[in-house]
Amino acid sequence: MSNNDYVELAADTNQAIGIARFAIDFLSDEPGKAGEPDDSVLERTRMFHTDAVLCGLSALALGTNAPSVLRREALRYALGEDATPIGRAAHAGATVFGSDVAVHPEKAILANSAAVREWDSNGTNFGFNPRLGHTAGEFGHNDFYPVCVAAAQLAGLNGADALRAMVCLDEIRGRLSEVFSLKTYKVDHVVHGAIASAAVFGAILGATQEKIESAIGMTVAHYIPFRAIRAGKQLSDSKGSSAAISTEVAIMAVRRSMDGFLGPRDIFRNPEAIFRIFEGPGQMFTAVKKPPSNTENADASPFNLVLTRAGNDFAVMGMHFKLGLYEHQSAGAIQAMMNLVSKTPSLLSDVDGGQIKKIRIVAYEPAFGIIGDPAKRDPKTRQSADHSMVYIVATLLRKALEKKTSGWTELMLEPDDYGPEAIANARTRSLMEKIEFAHGGPDYDARYPDGIPTSVIIEDANGGLHDSGLVMYPGGHARNTDAPLKDILDHKFALLGALAFDNPKPIIDRFENLPSLTADEIRTLHDFELQTRSGYE
Repeated sequence: MSNNDYVELAADTNQAIGIARFAIDFLSDEPGKAGEPDDSVLERTRMFHTDAVLCGLSALALGTNAPSVLRREALRYALGEDATPIGRAAHAGATVFGSDVAVHPEKAILANSAAVREWDSNGTNFGFNPRLGHTAGEFGHNDFYPVCVAAAQLAGLNGADALRAMVCLDEIRGRLSEVFSLKTYKVDHVVHGAIASAAVFGAILGATQEKIESAIGMTVAHYIPFRAIRAGKQLSDSKGSSAAISTEVAIMAVRRSMDGFLGPRDIFRNPEAIFRIFEGPGQMFTAVKKPPSNTENADASPFNLVLTRAGNDFAVMGMHFKLGLYEHQSAGAIQAMMNLVSKTPSLLSDVDGGQIKKIRIVAYEPAFGIIGDPAKRDPKTRQSADHSMVYIVATLLRKALEKKTSGWTELMLEPDDYGPEAIANARTRSLMEKIEFAHGGPDYDARYPDGIPTSVIIEDANGGLHDSGLVMYPGGHARNTDAPLKDILDHKFALLGALAFDNPKPIIDRFENLPSLTADEIRTLHDFELQTRSGYE
């Protein structure tokens, strides 16, 4: 790697302009400035995109509420043939999944981003870059690819261009997640993705760096979502649609800026914006007091930001796949359970779990606080069930007992595992009562977010103990080298695709072949008929 492979935005510079410049350069074809990700980076991003799309299509096919509502909303914003394109765009509108109708791009992005996020089963990042000491540990998810597709549809770009834009967007939001923990201050993690979305969308549509800076400033100053959307005993549609709604307003901000509206400048150094309110020079709130991290300059942001331009050291390479439907904090426990029942199949001999007396799960914060919350021991909705450690593990175990098998493909958690009948399943509820969840303390906490440190001990009916040992890198984790990732993802794509199509293979192949699609094929990327059934909550 050479120094030219990286772009550093120092804390004492205007980082909003820097992010805008990075996106414009990355998506150009100027030698030494344009993005040059290795094939491994493009391949991984393509896999994450296909994963996100299949999650979204299956959520729409099963009539889930928020994606259906927001898709209907988007289609009400259809554009006529005389609509004026944005900036240097060739077309005025973008499309939603399962339609060829051109709609306002922010509405297409809203609908498609909500769909891909609905199952909470697409990719995840943990904001961890020990090479640079950037370990803020903010969550994030691959919810924002619809921004790149919509922008490509507007600008007449091909699939390879759209894929490179996805790499750029993941790089910006992923690196922001490494240097600033929004969740620490009860701000939702989607802010990082909204900033990246404004930068990439603006760059593709020909916005100047000043226009993009204005849009980032508006996004941060006007539209900050708090984690209130994720709080409560039973979660709502707002939780799954947070990225979509924040991205909608980010794209609106870009359009406004390109029309001449002036938003706040230099937002990362603004002493009353969220970054310096909480950290760095002039910090206003002291609940989590932190000294300036990079400089004593009284006019600096709290962090330096390092973005990769070329090679294979991109943020997306550290992001994790979910091998089914579950909250990512539970992946260590899922892997530990699979390991235990595979090693001791006699634990599965009684379909009701009679060979299992007790299950003790030990994990780290924030897993213990988020999915071990006692309020989530009795989930009533899908959004609460998929954030309940005891429900997730009990459902996995129920499937293992019924199938007498183990493994990611055999036991993959799918939408029906979170439907009303599954949530009320008597066998699952009985198994939930056998599970206790404990915080592992400083030793476990220190190993996160490098891994997902979790251990499980099963006490059998005879008092024997079966210990998984510490699981750090479960299947799907970026540092897991044991699980056959491609085979498992192929199974996941087929499983979810079958919910939306009688024959999902042509649609899966369409998205798997994204890099080879022409501009015309990108324009019609979403033109297919979904097989839908209503009534799924």
